[in-house]
Amino acid sequence: MLVFADRISLRLQAFLSWCLRWSGLISRIVAALLGGYALAALFSVAVLALPISRPEAVLWGMQLAFLVYAGAVVWVFAVRSATRAWVGLVVAALVLLPLALWVWHGAGA
Repeated sequence: MLVFADRISLRLQAFLSWCLRWSGLISRIVAALLGGYALAALFSVAVLALPISRPEAVLWGMQLAFLVYAGAVVWVFAVRSATRAWVGLVVAALVLLPLALWVWHGAGA
């Protein structure tokens, strides 16, 4: 029974070691994929608050959202830590969120 417990303990230690080693990279990948997408989506909606015609705002928002997404992905892997990457994405999203909510509630262009 003790041998079995030692095997589980070693496997658990190996798994936890693997998780700690790769958690930063996995967190950055998730931040780049999901956080970048959320930021680009918020940006494309927030562009509708600009004082231009609605079809033009939609086109500009869609086109510039690709640059925002690419910039977010590059930025996530350029900062020193995964925590800074997440904080930066959240701060950028909080800046765009009031404009996007204003548009979603029908007050936009």
